[in-house]
Amino acid sequence: MITAERKPLEEIIEYIKPFKRILLLGCNECVTVCAAGGRKEVGLLASGLQLALLKSGSSIEIREHTLERQCDPEYVEELVPMIGSEEAILSMACGCGVQQLATRFKDKPVFPALNTKFMGGSLSQGVWDERCKGCGDCLLGLTGGICPIAKCAKQLMNGPCGGSTDGKCEISDDVECAWQLIWNRLKALGQEDRFLDIMPAKDWRSGGGGGPRKIIREDLAE
Repeated sequence: MITAERKPLEEIIEYIKPFKRILLLGCNECVTVCAAGGRKEVGLLASGLQLALLKSGSSIEIREHTLERQCDPEYVEELVPMIGSEEAILSMACGCGVQQLATRFKDKPVFPALNTKFMGGSLSQGVWDERCKGCGDCLLGLTGGICPIAKCAKQLMNGPCGGSTDGKCEISDDVECAWQLIWNRLKALGQEDRFLDIMPAKDWRSGGGGGPRKIIREDLAE
């Protein structure tokens, strides 16, 4: 899941203050799950913007809508008959959604209302942590299902480093050492021998070092 957090209200107001009519657009996928950009959050932001602008002596007309997904052209196309006199679009999606909108509606300014954070999962109610960097060459089959790229501050391929103490990372006592977690997991699986396998240096081209990435499925591409 892509996680995100709402930008400060003051920053959002700076984006939209030149306009009188905007479309505030939510997304019903990842950002809904992490309570950042779903239908509920769209309503809360709209109310917050209206109140803040009224206090400053100005006003704006906000049209609210939530798409199933903002990152897919087929759903974005649904907006075509809806967008009329709106002067700008304020997106409550991840950066992928913002860019999809900007690609489709070239005559409309598109602004992000969220800061896209990371790919992660839920730890508990209202708490999410990072679990994947999208490096393009998954190592989880070698490391007991724990990612050293996302979990290790140094992204070590063979660890732990000398800063690991009592299972904690040297950057903070609140951060668990990724390689301690990997060892614990392999030991629980009876696969301790794997810990001694030396992994080669990572080819970072698959993680974006070779430029923007693209997936092409020949059986699906038109």
